[in-house]
Amino acid sequence: MPPATTRSKAEPKISRPVQVAEAIKDWVVEQGLQAGDRLPGEAELIERFGMAKGTIREAMRILEAQGLIKTRTGPGGGSFVHEVSQQRAKALLGNYFYFKDLTIGDIYQLRLTLEPELAASLAGKLSQSTLDLLEKTTAEYVEPAATLDEERDQHVASLRFHAILANQSQNPLLGFVIDFMVNLLTDLTVYRRLYSPPNIELWKQGRDHQQQLIAALRNGEADKARAIMTDHMKTAWKLMRQQEVEMESRFISE
Repeated sequence: MPPATTRSKAEPKISRPVQVAEAIKDWVVEQGLQAGDRLPGEAELIERFGMAKGTIREAMRILEAQGLIKTRTGPGGGSFVHEVSQQRAKALLGNYFYFKDLTIGDIYQLRLTLEPELAASLAGKLSQSTLDLLEKTTAEYVEPAATLDEERDQHVASLRFHAILANQSQNPLLGFVIDFMVNLLTDLTVYRRLYSPPNIELWKQGRDHQQQLIAALRNGEADKARAIMTDHMKTAWKLMRQQEVEMESRFISE
């Protein structure tokens, strides 16, 4: 009797339109096409990739759904290379995490690793208008919230502070990842009501850290900015975890 063999789980079969869509993307990169450049017409694509009209059309629909091409009708119309917006990219990536049941710890573990380095890299490099915007943002929570709605809005504004910093990063990948995490945490805070009950310590520590950080960034103190952001992330992680536990206990009691 022949020995048993271990077979890996079969990979899902990739449909022909998806294969063609990938081939078109590879071709665009090889040709060095940029956003706004016109793609070949349908007849040329059929000839180039040796596929039926229906397959080519479905491949183009896939690329358009991914936001990688834009189709215009009428005079001067056709299919054009399109740059995926940051907002769309975050939305698509957010869909992936929708069913992952992320926790506060999952997000803050990564924030603690990345945001102190971002802060250090921005020290002494922010424009006056950006520093003013950071100060204007912290002014939105200069006093503790008087109502639960204000508490929610203050949480959102304090996270926007970090999105502003992310958008100043010279490293587009670092900036995108941090901005994406800020969006995830904002959504998590709102739909899980992690702003309830109000937490005065979270408000005070967060605002104090952010004001200290603005000063360090303005003065070009990279090491100090890194240390402040590290402490900010550790403190926020601890206090937001308390909010998460409170929310979970409310859910069980209800």
